Amino acid sequence: MKRVIWLAAISVVVVPVSQAQTQSATPADTSRTLPEVQVTYQAERRTPVTFLDLSGRALARKSVGQEPSFLLAETPAITAYSDAGSTQGYAYFRMRGIDQTRINTTLNGVPLNEPEDQGAYFSNYPDLLNSISKVQVQRGVGTSQNGSASFGGSIQLFSPSLRQDSASATVGLGYGSFNSYRAFGEYASGLHGRKALYVRASQLHSDGYKDRSANTSRSVFISGGLFYDKTTWKLNVLAGHQQNQLAWLGVPDSVLAVNRRANVNGPENDRFDQALVQLQNTWQPAAGTVVNTSVYASFLKGNYDFDLNSFLGLPSTAELYNYAFQSGFWGAYTSYSRQLGRLTWTSGLHANTYHRQHTGSEKALGQLYQNTGRKREASAFTKLEYEVQRFTLFADVQGRTVAFEYDGAVPLGKLDWQFFNPKAGVSFAASNHATLYYSLGRTGREPTRNDLFGGSDDLLADADGQALITSPAAEYVLDQELGLRYQRSQLEIGVNGYYMDFKNEIVLNGKFGPNGLALTNNVKSSVRTGLEATARWQASRHWSLLNNSAFNYSRIREQTEEFRPILTPGLILNQEVAYQTGPWAATVAGRYQSRSFVDFANSATIGEYALLNARLEYSSRHYQVTAFANNLTNTKYFNNGSVEADGTRKYFVQAPRNYYLSVQYRF
Repeated sequence: MKRVIWLAAISVVVVPVSQAQTQSATPADTSRTLPEVQVTYQAERRTPVTFLDLSGRALARKSVGQEPSFLLAETPAITAYSDAGSTQGYAYFRMRGIDQTRINTTLNGVPLNEPEDQGAYFSNYPDLLNSISKVQVQRGVGTSQNGSASFGGSIQLFSPSLRQDSASATVGLGYGSFNSYRAFGEYASGLHGRKALYVRASQLHSDGYKDRSANTSRSVFISGGLFYDKTTWKLNVLAGHQQNQLAWLGVPDSVLAVNRRANVNGPENDRFDQALVQLQNTWQPAAGTVVNTSVYASFLKGNYDFDLNSFLGLPSTAELYNYAFQSGFWGAYTSYSRQLGRLTWTSGLHANTYHRQHTGSEKALGQLYQNTGRKREASAFTKLEYEVQRFTLFADVQGRTVAFEYDGAVPLGKLDWQFFNPKAGVSFAASNHATLYYSLGRTGREPTRNDLFGGSDDLLADADGQALITSPAAEYVLDQELGLRYQRSQLEIGVNGYYMDFKNEIVLNGKFGPNGLALTNNVKSSVRTGLEATARWQASRHWSLLNNSAFNYSRIREQTEEFRPILTPGLILNQEVAYQTGPWAATVAGRYQSRSFVDFANSATIGEYALLNARLEYSSRHYQVTAFANNLTNTKYFNNGSVEADGTRKYFVQAPRNYYLSVQYRF
């Protein structure tokens, strides 16, 4: 299966592009009429939503194959942690305390969230940020997106730019603490006539900080483009393979007091392959009119072991369960954009269908069950932006319908949900450099399969034989954002406040179900509010400063009780100071994260902590050598945890002081 995915990924894109190169070439300037394929869901300078653009080149300088969650955590209001304690393998992020199953994630508009559990697994596409031209992070409801609801925000990734002036190739090697290494090769053909090609392949490994928590993975990203006067075609193929020694269980504090690298998981492993293929087209039938269309398909196959005794805190035996998955995901979207003077109108359609087969087995007993979940989704949106002198009026309305069906031993009727998601706002250009904005948006989100099944992979029945379903009710949020953006060549500032009012919010309760997945509760009413800021100052030719900060005040109200949501720190500060002279660059970055709770009772906490990281880089025409030193103060800290019914507190340890050296050669 692994070889099939890799060979298919290479053949799908290389054959069409190589054939296209035999066609007659035209002058390069005629193929530059259109920009590369653009996704019309991103926010622009005057769009009244809270967003932050991240340069792919800047991210690549920091990336050594670590999970994107850790680089995203350098932006306001995002926290991250990993199972293994290092930066490779399974890692997770939260935005404003909201977990990533409620964060919309896309690549060129293609949903990366798995429709059943709505999680986006970057680990299945290792070294992904090495091939990304740009990331837009929207916090809050934001603009309409394809796929799962932008409930807490969205992460939009954009594929590599193909229009380079000349061909280039890069090879890179890196090695660091915990026997972590990365090797990659990258080639960009540049634009030749109407054709361009990009290829990147990576191999990564880390033993992990925790005992027996290794990750071995590889990936390939191939992108080919054809550029004509009024139309652009782009084909993207992304494939990844990963193997992990599992370390997803929290470790009791009594065990950590003796051995901080302890892993209480048993002899459990996982293996996953995933591939994504996307064909994009941009067509400009007339001046001021652009039509974007895309079709895509994604395939996943893999399994993970589950040691029930380890989960229960008992010694491991020969008993070992396994959960296997195989899924297919097909979809298409199109959008039409028309600019008439000061009015820009964009409308779009999106539809997809998904199925995933679940198989549970035990080492000695063999197959125990098999079931299939099917999910279909369709959505439509229309968006208007109208400029009136210094004001930009914004309206965005989306309709979305979702249906879930289940085929297993316990009968379950079709479940469906319909959502009407309106958004509106206004921005005011106070000057050529400053923009004030306010937005109001509402969106709804259906529960995940895990929410519905109470953490069971195979649907259970009650005493009457009826499907044992927890609340199928959707959750809703009304989000208000008020902010200021100021931008000059040497100074950029963004400040915003938000007020998110939730109804029937689905929140993590700090417990885990029988298949090891985190459990949730519905809460009648909850509020998340806060202030966020980002600033970049080029103080001189050599010195620059970057700050990303977030203050959060959140409360859950349930009957007469009021408490704070779990894993939601009140204060996060990221500060970076950089110095550059000639080919040398040095950066020191600090992070402070205040305490947060790990249980509904607000009795157990993750303590506050501060980290200090440094980076030293030497760049020449062909070489780039970078040394990384992380957690210089050797801080002993946790950033996730849980509390058992008997009061046992379990935590996830993150790595102490560690180092990494990266060398790249470009030719």
